[in-house]
Amino acid sequence: MNTKVENVTYLRDKEAVINLTRELVRIPSVYRENTSDGNETKVALYVAQYLKDLGIETHVEEVVPGRPNVIGVIDSGKPGKTLLFEGHTDVVTEGNRDAWEYDPFGAEIVDGRMYGRGTNDTKGNLACMITAVNSLLLDKEEFKGKIILCIPCDEEGMMLGIKHFIKQGWADGVDGAIICEPEENNVCIAQRGAMRIQVDVYGKMAHGAISWSGINPNWRMARLIVELEKLEKEEQARLGEDPYLKWPSITPTILRAPVKGDAQINVIPDHCMMTLDIRTVPNQDHDELLKKINDIINRLKEVDPDFKVDLTILDNRPSTLTQKDNPVVKAVYDAVHTVTGEEPIYNGVPGATDGTFLHMHGIPIVTIGAGDREIPHQINEYVDIEELAVTTAIFRDAALRFLNSEK
Repeated sequence: MNTKVENVTYLRDKEAVINLTRELVRIPSVYRENTSDGNETKVALYVAQYLKDLGIETHVEEVVPGRPNVIGVIDSGKPGKTLLFEGHTDVVTEGNRDAWEYDPFGAEIVDGRMYGRGTNDTKGNLACMITAVNSLLLDKEEFKGKIILCIPCDEEGMMLGIKHFIKQGWADGVDGAIICEPEENNVCIAQRGAMRIQVDVYGKMAHGAISWSGINPNWRMARLIVELEKLEKEEQARLGEDPYLKWPSITPTILRAPVKGDAQINVIPDHCMMTLDIRTVPNQDHDELLKKINDIINRLKEVDPDFKVDLTILDNRPSTLTQKDNPVVKAVYDAVHTVTGEEPIYNGVPGATDGTFLHMHGIPIVTIGAGDREIPHQINEYVDIEELAVTTAIFRDAALRFLNSEK
């Protein structure tokens, strides 16, 4: 990414953000159950000490055993707005290490790119937000109000960290939030919502050669899947293509039968399970969509008295939309324009982020950060080191604009 701002501050911050990103990536923080190795604690404690060494008020709060949040507070001492930066410490699994061209936790720099798990999603952006705030302190920049650095665990899972952060009261009184995720420095003002549903269809176990003596849950699950595909197409036709988020979707992901025990080709299972990954756009109401799914099930039950099914809502996150004229969006948009000299691109986030729950708490959010949008969770994950520097400059400029503007 180009920049038209390349001064002493920019070069100083570029060196700092590269070094911090390398240190963060070299501390594995893949959440693995039943192990003390590789979880978020080590990187969280590193970040906490780093903030303390910068003179930033720092808090460490354990969310669940071995999984802490880190919170940094920079208070100007002058009345004003509160801006929150959010960047998580956890990363997804590296998968097959042998498939990586570079050490997934080596943070090697090759031809202007840093490779490793988390370089893109989102330790690089976590480093950007910390470096940007420290840059304001180093240069003794004048600003009003307060900056909160929200550095939670478990963004890649059930988002326990941000939920705990909000429950503890840290999000109260926040006027705007910048969610630091790999978005090629697009100004992302929308996010798709998510509903995760488990569907259990029950039958009666029997010999495959004597099918009439059993109740096959697979036929019934198949009918439901066909009807859900029709519902997806109806919703897409009704809502059209969202300018930032494309199409709403209903996606069957896991199919399992039998759910317990070994499968056998000549045995009708007694239980079939499916999971649905449903992604929604801002004009979709989750309760209405869930009613449509239940209506389908009720219709299927009417023609088949043996159709026995349970729905379990595993997760329910609404879509988000922040208006372009919101102060936090305007601050970020103007910062991108100033730093890059280019017209900023409005966009949306195809999945949910920790920002979803901040939005639910009533906080306007905008998502932006360094990194190719297609690279998260891939083998040979990388980030362009120049983009880290540009993003740091954007975060720095956006903070000053937001905090020093009138409410």
